[in-house]
Parts: sequence; structure tokens; C-alpha cells
Amino acid sequence: MKCVICKRGKTRNGKTTVTLERGETTIVVKQVPAQICQNCGEEYVAERTTTKLLKLADKAARGGVQVDVREYLAA
Repeated sequence: MKCVICKRGKTRNGKTTVTLERGETTIVVKQVPAQICQNCGEEYVAERTTTKLLKLADKAARGGVQVDVREYLAA
């Protein structure tokens, strides 16, 4: 796809690190699949992946986690 930020680059498959915060909880998830612009580096995470990440953050916040770093595991 064409990058909506720089309007010049095209995206390709890659991996990124996503940081999410929920109140006092911070979660860092590494190796998240994403489309990454070859020109500007903008990262696009698929809706299904985003949904999974948000559920993970909510669960951790409810469990009282303050900081969590993990690797993304596809279901």
C-alpha cells in the first residue's frame, strides 16, 4: 500500500515494537507484524493485531501489572 503519511513510499512486511499504556500500566510488545513504509518508516498494524494488543493491555491493567515487556505471539 502507499504510505498515507509521506505519500511517496510503499509499505512492506516487517516487525515493530508497540508500547501501550493503560492508567498505571505500560506494556511493550516486540516483534509485532506490521506494514512499514520504505520511505519514512511509518508503521501500520493490522486491525486484528491491534485488537489482540488492546485486549492484552486491558487484561494486564486489570491484573495490576505496572510494566510488562513481551514478544508478540500470533494466535
